[in-house]
Amino acid sequence: MQIKAYGQAIIKTHLKITKVVDGDGLFVVDMFGRNETEIRFLGIDAPEVRRSRKLKQDERETHLPGQLLLELGQASKQYLSSIAPVGTSITLVMERQHSFDFYGRTLAYVFLPDGNCLNEMMINEGYAKPYDKYYCEALPEYQKINTFAKAGQRGLYQTVSVF
Repeated sequence: MQIKAYGQAIIKTHLKITKVVDGDGLFVVDMFGRNETEIRFLGIDAPEVRRSRKLKQDERETHLPGQLLLELGQASKQYLSSIAPVGTSITLVMERQHSFDFYGRTLAYVFLPDGNCLNEMMINEGYAKPYDKYYCEALPEYQKINTFAKAGQRGLYQTVSVF
């Protein structure tokens, strides 16, 4: 994924993953100040890993049972943990206009040291889908990538056609 440098991005470096929350969220710590921050991946959505209001909403929208969605959520979390385990160094790129969600979590593109974007990888491998509740510059590209993941029945699409 190419980040357009039009002065709209905020870049944060020297971060390490301290906890993988689910397939689209994690906690990171600043290696200098030791400040822990919750990160929500910008532009993607993965199934929930625990019962919540969002799970109920997903049940209504997908017509899938909550238990199945929770199992898909665990699979998504396990995949993220396998490609970015606790201790992994990351870089965040945030869009200035869309830096935080309703709950105050930091919204960001998360990059591995090799330059791969975790947000894109999660969609490409079928463990997350594009999320348009918070606009992001990458949304059109994520929608295209998701079409190929779905057609190739990658990740969660091996089990369901929507999640």
